[in-house]
Amino acid sequence: MGMEKNGNAEGKLSEYLYPPEILKRLDFSKSPAKFHPKISAVDPGEDWMIVRPLQRSDYDKGFLQLLSQLTSVGNITRKQYDDRFTKMKHSGGYYVTVIEDTRINKLIGAATLTIEQKFIHNCSLRGRLEDVVVNDTYRGKQLGKLIVVTVSLLAQELGCYKMSLDCKDKLIKFYETLGYKMEPGNSNAMNMRFDEPS
Repeated sequence: MGMEKNGNAEGKLSEYLYPPEILKRLDFSKSPAKFHPKISAVDPGEDWMIVRPLQRSDYDKGFLQLLSQLTSVGNITRKQYDDRFTKMKHSGGYYVTVIEDTRINKLIGAATLTIEQKFIHNCSLRGRLEDVVVNDTYRGKQLGKLIVVTVSLLAQELGCYKMSLDCKDKLIKFYETLGYKMEPGNSNAMNMRFDEPS
C-alpha cells in the first residue's frame, strides 16, 4: 500500500499542464524564423535539453526562479503553486511551455500561450504570448527563438486565428524575425494597473 501511495504521489508530481504529444505535431517549416543550426521542439539542439509542457514538479526545478529573471514573482509557496497549476489545468487555455536542462534538472527557458475564447471571427480562438524568459547563462543557443516559435506554432496547431504579444521597443526586431508584425494604427499596448508595479 505504501508503494501505491508513493506511485500516485510521483504520478501527480510528473503531471503535465497539457498533453506533451501536441508538441510533436508542430511543423517548424511553417515558421519564418531561421535557425542555424536547425532546431525544433523535438530536437532542441542538445541531447540534454527537452522542450515540454510545465509539470507540477517544476516547482522544484526552478520555474519560479526562472520567472524572477523576467519580473517580480513574489514568495510563492508550494501550495500556492500547486493550487494555481490545478486551476490552470482545469480551466484550460493555458499552455506554459518550458525548456529543461536534464543534466541538472533545472528549467532554463519558458513561455506561456494563453488562449481566449471569442465570439468574433465565427467563435474563434486568439492566442497571447506571455512571460517569455531564457536563463541568462544559456544565451546564444537560440532558446529564446525556440520557445517563442514553439508556442506560436502551438497556437496555430490549436486553431487560433492570430497570436498577439506585448513587448519592449528593443525587442520589436527580434519578434519581427519570428513572423510578428506591427499593425499600422493598431500597435499600441495600454494597461490599467491595479497593483503597485515593482
